[in-house]
Amino acid sequence: MSPLLQDLLQQAEQLSYEERLELIRGVAQGLKKSQVGVRAKPRWSDLKGMAPYPMMGEDAQEWVTRTRREGDEHRERVLRGEV
Repeated sequence: MSPLLQDLLQQAEQLSYEERLELIRGVAQGLKKSQVGVRAKPRWSDLKGMAPYPMMGEDAQEWVTRTRREGDEHRERVLRGEV
């Protein structure tokens, strides 16, 4: 716990019950205001262009073709009993 938070908690202990409730309401309202934009679901279009091309040094279509080929080769080995 940070020293600032410890200090605030000690100060809050000196408040009356009603003042503590008011403090809680104020903090909660402040959090609501600061979280307005954060709760919105991100859209994939917002991420467009963030990753370098080609990602991981390989073109997407080349990756799809390679992983399909590797999967086919693995299945063939399994069917032949080599694995």
